[in-house]
Amino acid sequence: MDQEKISAYFDDPARRAEMISAVSRLVGVKSVRGDAEPGAPFGPGPRTALDEALKLCAELGFAVQDYDHYVGLCDLNDKPTQLHILGHLDVVGEGTGWATDPYTCVEKDGMLYGRGVSDDKGPVCAALLAMKAVRDLGLPVSKNARLILGTDEESGSEDIAYYYAREPYAPQTFTPDADFPVIHIEKGHYCPEFGASWDRTAALPRVSGMTGGFRRNVVPPEARAEVLGLRAADVAPLCPAVENRSGAVFTVTDMVGGVRIHCAGRNAHAASPDDGINAIAALLEVLAALPLADCDSTRIIGGLHTLFPYGDNRGRALGIAQSDEQSGELTLNLALITLSETGFSAQFDARVPLCADRENCAGACEAALERYGITVTKGGEMTHVHVVEADSPLVRTLLECYETYTGVENAKPIAIGGGTYVHDIPGGVAFGCDFPGFDPKMHSANEQASVDNLLLAAKIFTLAIARLCK
Repeated sequence: MDQEKISAYFDDPARRAEMISAVSRLVGVKSVRGDAEPGAPFGPGPRTALDEALKLCAELGFAVQDYDHYVGLCDLNDKPTQLHILGHLDVVGEGTGWATDPYTCVEKDGMLYGRGVSDDKGPVCAALLAMKAVRDLGLPVSKNARLILGTDEESGSEDIAYYYAREPYAPQTFTPDADFPVIHIEKGHYCPEFGASWDRTAALPRVSGMTGGFRRNVVPPEARAEVLGLRAADVAPLCPAVENRSGAVFTVTDMVGGVRIHCAGRNAHAASPDDGINAIAALLEVLAALPLADCDSTRIIGGLHTLFPYGDNRGRALGIAQSDEQSGELTLNLALITLSETGFSAQFDARVPLCADRENCAGACEAALERYGITVTKGGEMTHVHVVEADSPLVRTLLECYETYTGVENAKPIAIGGGTYVHDIPGGVAFGCDFPGFDPKMHSANEQASVDNLLLAAKIFTLAIARLCK
């Protein structure tokens, strides 16, 4: 049986070594998006990762193509293409708090650590080695599976949009960039930028500056503020209560004319804001409790604290909290802020369910902000929820492959807040690579992947490719 042959293939210690080696090669490239350069539309890091991945694919005997440096293509064979597997090589920034070098793949007690081991370089390698297994085992296929290696998933997916603007969709598509068993619903997005401006003032005490966050789809792990007219002794007594409530850590130091406040939180994926410690929201709690002068920046700080209180990751205070049975509840991550002497700009990342619409989400948000003199300046549009029918042939086949190797019975497709490459692809679903109950620490420090889980995923992918391309 194919199932037994596939299991024996990946249970060979040589496959384990091959998996670790492949993941290590890709993790070793810092592939965070940078400024575009000739031949590198998303910066030198993603381009270097693309080169390395295509080199790896070619070494394994596959036909490869660099598609204008946006994506790479790796084909199982030269037959008509039935299946696209979409993975990405770019990563979010490392942030802080790592116990190891984030760009060196470290194995310890069966776990791999490094930026990208779970999102999405490890899953890419699982899919690649699954294609190799189909070939090595001589599993009968009459169609082609194409692994598409993207380079901009974390920053807007311009890469995959570029490819599909020029090439047709495959009859079936999955991305190994989320969770098992199968994800058939991806929430929509509402990610507005908002702000206000005001005249410079000499009023004291006042917040003269604030910054926080580094990426919209990451819970901000750090935030800092400068307050003129106060000393550390005025601020420090207010911090322990917020620390106890949030888990954030504050550092308060005197400076000329005032005080600096640094807040250390914990990053996490914006789709799972409860997993992080939002440093911006925690810092706002302290700032809102200070005896500040009656001026514009003080009113804005108070308004932001009221609308985005620490721990409110559902948008209740903003008036947009909602949920439905099919796609779940809205989640919200206050992601970025910059405040100066004359104004501020901020952005949140909300993942919205099917029941969300212009009136009860974007409209309600705009009305709440306006009560505090804040306006939406950019990105006020809402993106659609992606839905694939649970009984579609692709979903049914993938669930059967998952059940075959996990022993799970009657597995059901699920909905997530994260958005993947298939969000705009008709009929596309997310399939793996994380198993229920495993925390990959995605977008956080010490991102991890289980070697055993990657090998199990590769078995599932091999069977799926064989059945879909038969």
